[in-house]
Amino acid sequence: MSSAPKEVAGMIRAAIFDLDGTLVDSNDLHTEAWDETFQHFGKEIPYHELRHQIGKGGDQYLPVFLSASEQREIGKEVEKFRADLFKKKYLERVRPFPRVRELLQRVRDDGKRVALASSGNETEIEHYVKLAEIGELIDSQTTKSDVRNSKPRPDVFLGALNLLKVGADEAIVIGDTPYDIQAAKKLGLQTIALLCGGFSEDELRASGAVSIFRDPADLLAGYARSPLCG
Repeated sequence: MSSAPKEVAGMIRAAIFDLDGTLVDSNDLHTEAWDETFQHFGKEIPYHELRHQIGKGGDQYLPVFLSASEQREIGKEVEKFRADLFKKKYLERVRPFPRVRELLQRVRDDGKRVALASSGNETEIEHYVKLAEIGELIDSQTTKSDVRNSKPRPDVFLGALNLLKVGADEAIVIGDTPYDIQAAKKLGLQTIALLCGGFSEDELRASGAVSIFRDPADLLAGYARSPLCG
């Protein structure tokens, strides 16, 4: 399943990939970790509400569910608990989506550079890179650990552009959430959206995705007709 791409201006010299929900199947696990965390702190939040905010880093995620006073009083403790819990209980359950390495190799073979830009922390990202066996295919990476604000703020994408030394019109983002698309748009970056992160095609299209594919394998199969081929 894929949608016809809109026209993408300029020559694409670099692809900037999100990780969670895009290259690795982790979004539901992150939701479970947040659910368990909030319950630990005595807060019952509907699972679907927690799930719909996945794609944001903790600095943007917590304000949706905690009041300003709660953020001041327990915000850092909640974030640390969630990070420790995910690492201890959930991280080893994450698996890469099929054909991830082949997709990144195809991008490199096409003469384009590859960057990672994630709202996850550095420890998680390093684990995912090893898991998917893509380390030697990555030119640069920016994580939440490197910037002040996570998605839907554009900091990680700006960091990626700076490391790649390309302009927004020379790169394209591949992500799976509306927050990837929103962050990219703030810099004039366009986004190919993947459905494997669990967000609907309608929501991703309404957010401004220029093209939509099912998952990395579908994008690889449709590479020649995708905006990556620009």
